[in-house]
Amino acid sequence: MREIQFREALREALNEEMRKNDKIFLMGEEVAEYNGAYKVSQGMLDEFGPKRIIDTPIAELGFAGIGIGAAMNGLNPIIEFMTFNFSLVAIDQVINAASKVLSMSGGQFPCPIVFRGPTGNAGQLGAQHSQNFENWYANCPGLKVVVPSTPYEAKGLLKQAIIDPDPVIFMESEVMYGDKGEVPEEEYYLEIGKANIVKEGTDVTIVTFGKMLSRVVLPAVEELTKEGINAEVIDLRTVRPIDYGTVINSVKKTNRMVFVEEAWPLGSIATEVAFKVQKDAFDFLDAPVLRVACADVPLPYAPTLIKEALPNAEKVIAAVKNVMYLEAK
Repeated sequence: MREIQFREALREALNEEMRKNDKIFLMGEEVAEYNGAYKVSQGMLDEFGPKRIIDTPIAELGFAGIGIGAAMNGLNPIIEFMTFNFSLVAIDQVINAASKVLSMSGGQFPCPIVFRGPTGNAGQLGAQHSQNFENWYANCPGLKVVVPSTPYEAKGLLKQAIIDPDPVIFMESEVMYGDKGEVPEEEYYLEIGKANIVKEGTDVTIVTFGKMLSRVVLPAVEELTKEGINAEVIDLRTVRPIDYGTVINSVKKTNRMVFVEEAWPLGSIATEVAFKVQKDAFDFLDAPVLRVACADVPLPYAPTLIKEALPNAEKVIAAVKNVMYLEAK
């Protein structure tokens, strides 16, 4: 094992798969000459050349469409959005073309494409640049949606996404690109649709994904442990498909669940998982399922209001104590 940055793990995944398959190419704004807006593609233009590392104009609708057409004709594009906030410009191509073309062509046109880039807030960037659309894309049949939490997951899941025959939405966090974590020396892939039990526990199940794991949930669990509360932590890794089995088996053991998600609450991944838990594990629940999510407002700019709007460790601790019928201090 060795310790590398999140961005380096992504770069290794891209390089390894592109060296194996000359049909893979990367396209997006600033991916080539500038080495990537977040330096994920650093050095790749020098190795693979301008036909496979392609800078584009600021035209997400256009280059998303080019990528989909290339995928339908036997290539394996990786489309980088500088942020998934900008993917809304291309959402017609993603939803009405990429996700549906295999079905609507009677299986004649597969669409092996990856759309990747950062999601969620990254500080004071304003409401238009601070949104989470994981649940939007997860709502669409035909797409797979991956949200890694660590460099290890980033590399293994991206490699799997690149070789997947279906379109994959691969959502990273802008604030995690510099995070370090252990990654194996040997080549590996991680299964899409399989959650990870980060920490086993007996008192309550905390389910999350993406940067909420390291930024919110693990600090909360550290404090809960000091108070004698033994939480089980599940990292979904992918939000379509969702590994319901791992979550339900955990709830059957702990009898309580708190879901932590950065997105707005209405129609969230938390809502869907809570429905599934009450349907398939109702008799095991000793308390209502609670969720910790972003406030149901456009994210404010003022740092004091950002703190109030977003999930944090204190809110998670309070939710856990609520489902355990303990009085929060």
